[in-house]
Amino acid sequence: MDIAKELTDLLTSEQVLTSDDDLILYGQDWTRYYTPNPSAIVFPKSTEETQKIVKWANQNSIALVPSGGRTGLSGGAVAKNGEVVVAMDKMNKINTFNETNLTIHCGAGVITEELQNFAIENGYYFPVDFASRGSSQIGGNIATNAGGIKVIRYGLMREWVSGLTVVTGQGEILKLNNSLIKNATGYDLRHLFIGSEGTLGFITEAELKVTTQPKNLSVMVVGVPDLDSVMNIFSHFRKSTPLTAFELYTDVALDIVLESFSNLNRPFETKCPIYLLIEYENTTSDVETKALETFETCCEKGWINDGVIAQNEQQSKDFWALRENIAEAASHGTPYKNDISVTIDRVPEFMQKSDDLLKNQYPEFKVVWFGHIGDGNLHISILKPQNLEMEEFVQQCQNVDKILFESIQSLGGSISAEHGVGLSKKPFLNYTKSTEEIAYMRQIKNTFDPKGILNPGKIF
Repeated sequence: MDIAKELTDLLTSEQVLTSDDDLILYGQDWTRYYTPNPSAIVFPKSTEETQKIVKWANQNSIALVPSGGRTGLSGGAVAKNGEVVVAMDKMNKINTFNETNLTIHCGAGVITEELQNFAIENGYYFPVDFASRGSSQIGGNIATNAGGIKVIRYGLMREWVSGLTVVTGQGEILKLNNSLIKNATGYDLRHLFIGSEGTLGFITEAELKVTTQPKNLSVMVVGVPDLDSVMNIFSHFRKSTPLTAFELYTDVALDIVLESFSNLNRPFETKCPIYLLIEYENTTSDVETKALETFETCCEKGWINDGVIAQNEQQSKDFWALRENIAEAASHGTPYKNDISVTIDRVPEFMQKSDDLLKNQYPEFKVVWFGHIGDGNLHISILKPQNLEMEEFVQQCQNVDKILFESIQSLGGSISAEHGVGLSKKPFLNYTKSTEEIAYMRQIKNTFDPKGILNPGKIF
C-alpha cells in the first residue's frame, strides 16, 4: 500500500509529509533514545478530517500516533514502527471566547503560550504554565494532564478543561460535557481522555476555563542548607502567604544554568546546596509584612542561609529564568530525564534516599534535581558522561529507574507526575497501579479502540 498516496487522496498533498527530515522531526518527542520510524506525517485541519484519518486507519489496520508540541519525556509521541503520525499543528485556531462562561474554545494545536497571551489580552488568566509553554500544544497538555509551576495554587490541566471534542479509536466524534459546571448524568468521559496519552481517542478541540489575573506577584529566592529545612520553610510560608509557586533546584542545577546562560547571575553570593523560588501574590502591605516575618523566622531557626526578594519585574524574570532554564541547560549534557511524585511530606525522604543511592552506585553520573515542591513533583536529569556510549548510558539509567521506582513504590508515589507513561515507563506501571487497575485500564482501551490503532505500545 502506498500510504502517502492514500493519505494525499484522503486530504491534500500539502497535508502529508514523507521526507526523511520530517519523519525524524515529527516521529519523536524530547526523549532522544528511541529511533523514529514513521511512514508518513499527516496534518488534519478539523475534527472531521481527523475522523476521516481514523476511519481510514481502521479499514486498513494502520497504527496512528498523535503529535502535539512533542515536549514529552516518556516517549508518548514516538512513532518507531511505521505508524502514521497525526500532527495537530494546523488545528491551531482560538475560535471563541465566552466571557459570560469564562471559557475559550480552541483547537488542539494551539500553543500554550498563545492561549495564555490571548487570555491576558482579554483581561483574564490561563494558569497552567511550564517552561515549554512556547512549543507545547493544548491537546498534548490535556492528553498528559500537564501540571507545571502553578499547580500549588491552580491545580493540574484537568481542573481547567470544561469540555472536549474527541475522535475515538473507532472514528466516532464525541462532544463531552459542553462546558457545563454541573452535570450529574453518570460517567464524565471527559476525564477519561484527560491523561490518556492518545490511546483512547484524539483530542481535537477543547473548551478551557480562565480566571482572574493574579496581582502584584513577588518573587523570593532563598538558599537552604538541607532537605528537612525545605519542608519547614514550605509549611511556614503556606500558612502565612498566598503562594502561587514554590520551586526547588540544587546547586548542580544552578551551576549548569549559569554555564549555559551568560546573561544570568547567582541570586546572591552565598553558595547553598538547595535553592527555593517562592512566588506569592503581594496584594496588601500585610502580605508583604507576613512574608518578611516568615523569612526572618526561617533564618532564625537556621532553615535559610541567605535570600533575596526581586525589586522589579526584570529581576523577577531573571530569578524565574534560573529555575525555568534548567531543562534546556541540561539538554547540552545529553540527559536521561525522569519526573516522579510522592506526597509532599515524603519529598525529603525520597530525594535523600535516591540521591544517596545514585551517588553510591553511579558516582560518575551528574544528577540534576529540580521540581515543584508544593505538589510533591520532582524532576531528575542524569547527564551522560562523555566517555560512555549512548546505549550503555541508557541501559544504566534504566537500572537507575528500577531503583528510583522501587523507592517510589514503597512511598506510595507515582512513576510519572507530568509526562505520562509512554514507552519509557510502561515496564514500571505496576509500581504505581495495581494489577486490578491495569486490567480495568486495558478494558477501557479496548472499548474505545478495539483494533488497537491509537498510539499502540504506549502505557501498556
